[in-house]
Amino acid sequence: MHIINRNSPCWCGSGQKYKKCHYDFDQKLALYKRQGHMIPDHSMIKSPEQIQKIKESAKINIAVLDYVAEHIKEGTTTEEINQWVHTQTIKYGALPAPLNFEGFPKSVCTSINEEVCHGIPSSDIVLKDGDIINVDCSTNLNGYFSDSSRMFLIGQVSEEKKRLVEITRQCMYLGLEQVKPWNFLGDMGQAVNDFATQNGYQVVREIGGHGVGLEFHEDPWVSYVSTKGTEMLMVPGMVFTIEPMIKQQWFVKMSELIKPAVEAVKSGDIQLIPKRMEKTYFNWTDNIRDWCISRQLWWGHRIPAYYCDKCGEIVVSSSAPCKCPACGHDHLTQDEDTLDTWFSSALWPFST
Repeated sequence: MHIINRNSPCWCGSGQKYKKCHYDFDQKLALYKRQGHMIPDHSMIKSPEQIQKIKESAKINIAVLDYVAEHIKEGTTTEEINQWVHTQTIKYGALPAPLNFEGFPKSVCTSINEEVCHGIPSSDIVLKDGDIINVDCSTNLNGYFSDSSRMFLIGQVSEEKKRLVEITRQCMYLGLEQVKPWNFLGDMGQAVNDFATQNGYQVVREIGGHGVGLEFHEDPWVSYVSTKGTEMLMVPGMVFTIEPMIKQQWFVKMSELIKPAVEAVKSGDIQLIPKRMEKTYFNWTDNIRDWCISRQLWWGHRIPAYYCDKCGEIVVSSSAPCKCPACGHDHLTQDEDTLDTWFSSALWPFST
């Protein structure tokens, strides 16, 4: 961060002298930096005038999503949603930011059910009863960008899906509660992650939020698996998205799996040398957590769980079931996650 002369014009473009504008602000930033914290540079700080123009862009963004909410229903194709977003955005005098961004071919992202994000609309993808869909809308109004998304539940949605959507919504609001000047992005990230894991879910680590406003995607990177007191300092003038992606995971119940190993040591069938290692061993086994075995990978052993497309029943089977045991429907979709690679490797010693 470059410190300028106190009597020079302020870097923010206000026209005031630096000492009467952002001098104290920069001194506070410098203090945090000396303490080892990550601080934003001046390019991330928007002026009040810029923030007002970003808000005008956001009004259009919200209006477009409101239009989608009024029209979306079972039987709608995701290409229709794309056309709605494109037409309505142009109608308001703005541009759909995703169109042609880094080669993206559409004006909006539509992600259904197991898709995490950035789904591409298509006339071949038709919304069905029981689907959940995220419509991710981004707006460019005269060079000022806004970005938000909304979840829609189509028809009669299973309780499992409803709960996932509700927990994700609560995660977002808990994160928002931590967004205060001079807090850290990690404060927000931990609030999101703690609530998700407490409710049996996990946060997608690989994809996070981002700065927005003067460009579609700006710094900082916003993680939702961070720790309180870490990541970048939040200061007045920063604009960024909070869009946690929460996923359902599969776990192995380790408390049952570990019992034979515990009994073997307690009975003396297996001896630990030196004997004092037993204390460490039992401390580990007493506090072992369930093992998350699902990963979002492009390869590997698929999770052997199948979802009924009609009623949402989950069937765990070593082979693809022919029909749903609950409703008799003959189309079930396998979970797209793959087994954690360490767990896949562990299958062999477990079996022997």
